[in-house]
Formats: sequence, C-alpha cells, structure tokens
Amino acid sequence: MQDPDVLTDSKRMSQLAKRYKELEKLVLFLREYDRCEAAIAFAAEVTEADLKQLANEEAAQAVTRREELLGEMRAFLVPKDPQDERNVILEVRAGTGGEEAALFAAELLRMYLRYAEQKKWKTELVSKTDAEGGGIKEAVVRIDGPAFGDFKFESGVHRVQRIPETEKKGRVHTSAATVAVLPEAQEVDIEIRPQDLKIDTFRSGGAGGQNVNKVESAIRITHIPTNTVVACQTERSQQRNREIAMSLLRSRIYEAQREKRAKERGEMRAGQIGSGDRSEKIRTYNFPQDRVTDHRVNRNFSNLPSIMEGQIGDILDALKTWHVEQQMLRLGVS
Repeated sequence: MQDPDVLTDSKRMSQLAKRYKELEKLVLFLREYDRCEAAIAFAAEVTEADLKQLANEEAAQAVTRREELLGEMRAFLVPKDPQDERNVILEVRAGTGGEEAALFAAELLRMYLRYAEQKKWKTELVSKTDAEGGGIKEAVVRIDGPAFGDFKFESGVHRVQRIPETEKKGRVHTSAATVAVLPEAQEVDIEIRPQDLKIDTFRSGGAGGQNVNKVESAIRITHIPTNTVVACQTERSQQRNREIAMSLLRSRIYEAQREKRAKERGEMRAGQIGSGDRSEKIRTYNFPQDRVTDHRVNRNFSNLPSIMEGQIGDILDALKTWHVEQQMLRLGVS
C-alpha cells in the first residue's frame, strides 16, 4: 500500500485497503492466540509460590480462550460469500391458509422492514397486492444496504400457529407465507438486450379520488428469452418505475443463473419458495406458546412480539453460525 504506483492508483488502493481491513481481524486473532500461549508457558515455568496460583488461574483462562480463538480463526478462513454486501430484493407471498396467511405475510413484511430500519438500511416498495380480507397477497421490496448476508437465510416457507380473531371456538390454526431473497444484480452482472424486452405501461391502481394515477406510469417488463415478468407501479414517475422494474428483472435472472451454476457444481439446494404448503417449513411462529422455532438450527427463540417488531438479530446470528459450521464440514476444516 506504500508503493508509489499503488498510491496513485485509487482503484487498486481501494482494493488493497479493503483486503487489509479483512486480514486485520485475523492478525488480531493471532496476536491474542500468542498471548494465550505465552500465559500457558509462563504458568508451566514459574516456581515462585506467590505467583504460581495467579499464573495457573491466568493459564486456565488462556486455555479456554485459546480454544475459542481456534474456532473463530477456522470460521474466519471459510470463504466469504461475495454476495453478502449486496442490496436485496425481498419477496413475501401469502401461502396456505386463506385470510390468516395474508395477514401473516403482512406481519412478516413489517418485521423485515422494521429490522432494516434498525440497521438504517433504506427500503423501497417495488410492488404490493393487498388481500380482500386484510394483509397482503404478495409484496416485493428493495433494501438498499449490505443486507444480503443477513436476509439470505430468510428464504423459504414460514409457518404460523395461532388462534385467528375470527375463530369462535379457540382453535389454533396453521397458515404459511413464503419468502424469497435475491441479491440485487448490477448492469455489469447481467447483459439484457433491449430487443429481448417487451415493455408495457398501464395505470397504477388506487382507491379512487385524487390518488388515482390518471397517466400510464406503471411498468410491466417481460424478458422474452426466459419469460420472466416483473412490474412496478409504486412511483408516480414512469421512468423511476422502469428503473426499479429493470433492477428486479436483472436480479431474478441473475439468481436463476446462480442457481444453475450451483447445480452444475453439484451444490443443488431446494428452491427458495417451494410450493407454499405448510409442511415445507424453515421456521414456525407459535403464538400461543410465545415461541419461534427455526428448524435448520433446531433452536427455539422466545418473546415473539419483540421478534415480530424486527428483533430477529439472535435468530440471524444463530443461522450465520450454523452456516459457517456447515461450510467448515463441507470444506473439511476441523
């Protein structure tokens, strides 16, 4: 980084500074590990009675910390997902369960928006279809921030167990909503030829009166080769709706290509959305028992009201740890 040629190359300097910051954490691990080794060695060599007890206590702490550091360094050496720093396209859809599923889908969407707000990430509604009895049929949101590393674990079917307000006999009903999380693709990631696009405009929906959009500002884009269709009608500007729709289109095509490459490498995994059936679950929200169970890590989390207000950090941390452990097993790191 002190090389004169590097100092005059801002792009190269930025790359090296980023790598330096990444490696700095490993250096700190190694320095602390050396301090633990020194404390253990000192305890073995010291003979003075007044120092021996203190040295042994510090050595015992050092042994425990040394093992923790080994685990942290192994996890650090697992390759990072280059997608983790990307913006996110988040899609939430009501699954099995009728009105209750639509209400739960809306609550999940609010949970994610509150979490993004806590992280100070900007959110932008791409599209939303309301359900007649309340809640949403589906919604798509763009999250502007290094969010994919957190949200990627939310893809799948989320099951809810609770007594609906309309249930007169007090029976617990089970419903489901599905979540898909896509890393936002950039123009450099995906080449989309203008001749491969069919672009339609239409009037945005509204409740009537002054809020009805009287011009065709809503955009629907079809990518003909893949038959991928996206739409955006949340902005008054047709140009802005087009930009958002193109971002969503790139992200969906990009994710499809990532899935294809993963399968070719023998890393097949279940699709993010599945069928939306109650049995295809990654997480269960049990309101009567105030419990959230994530079935991948096989752990329960309490204080459901707080979780639904966006306090999902503990769940995400557990999933990140689980993911690293899975990666270490796959790579044979012990």
